[in-house]
Amino acid sequence: MKNKFQVNNAILLVLVAALAVFPFVSDSRTWTILLTQIFIFSILAMSYDLLLGYTGIVSFGHAMFFGMGAYATAIMLNRLEPTLSVFFLSIAVGMVIAGVISFLIGLLTLRLKSHFFAMLTLAVSGLFLVLAEKWRTLTHGNDGFTFRAPEFFKDRMMFYLLVLACLVLVYFFLRRFVHSPLGRVLIAVRENEQRTKSLGFQTLHYKVIASVVAGVVASLAGSLYAISLRFVNTSVLTMDITLDALLMTIIGGVGTLIGPIIGAGVIELAQHYLSGLAKEHPIFERWIIFFGIIYILAVIFFPKGILGTIQYAFWKQKNKIPKVDVAAPSRKELTK
Repeated sequence: MKNKFQVNNAILLVLVAALAVFPFVSDSRTWTILLTQIFIFSILAMSYDLLLGYTGIVSFGHAMFFGMGAYATAIMLNRLEPTLSVFFLSIAVGMVIAGVISFLIGLLTLRLKSHFFAMLTLAVSGLFLVLAEKWRTLTHGNDGFTFRAPEFFKDRMMFYLLVLACLVLVYFFLRRFVHSPLGRVLIAVRENEQRTKSLGFQTLHYKVIASVVAGVVASLAGSLYAISLRFVNTSVLTMDITLDALLMTIIGGVGTLIGPIIGAGVIELAQHYLSGLAKEHPIFERWIIFFGIIYILAVIFFPKGILGTIQYAFWKQKNKIPKVDVAAPSRKELTK
């Protein structure tokens, strides 16, 4: 087990090193921007996987925490001097706001079960969307606003490296979190909440902690997303963001952390190439239909997600049970 853990870490370090070197050996600005988007949505998808994959919570309001981070960073950089210190302060402010809101919402909603909780989170997220649309003096409504980023990020390569560093830190933090005693309790809650309660655990407290951590990480993704666009509007609070996180998690592999990163890559690359084909070939003008077909095929051929299906295939091969050929009893034996 220890050797396997070391091998996995070595593979991850090699991949991270390759991604860090990539912008220095490639002149493709398009690929640098595309990979940056993949990293940002990987962080968002991992935060959602903490809820869905490790705690068994289905939330339709995860976009509100993403939007809080985006608006916190955009507003502070717009109203204050756009320096690196203000940028990092805005990230901290967004994370604090998301943590407090997720804590309060968690206390009020996590007592509900399954679809009742999911629908209530959708309603609460809708309230924040309406607030952002109506509070035009602060958010400029659906029109949104542009803002200046710190001079340090005018070079896209530096922002790429920052986002990659954030992705690595978030991954190792969440991996340590889910493998801690607290994370084991969350998995127990996912598998059988009533039995976990009978063992003396206050499951609500653990679910609230998971909700707060997921909200804070989603806020970080929102802040990075706002900087990548230098623009923000109410689209960062819409249901589309939550659905993207959900689909990235499901396609990549629920409860794996690496799976959401794979899912983010698949979805972002599919969106990029299909939208590009739509400009060249009329048949791809309705590219969203082909996008839906990709989702359907992924669910059919990878029911546990891409990584989850691969892991299950290896486990099945390793624990293969030999078949025992048992002859069916004869009619005479059955009538004895």
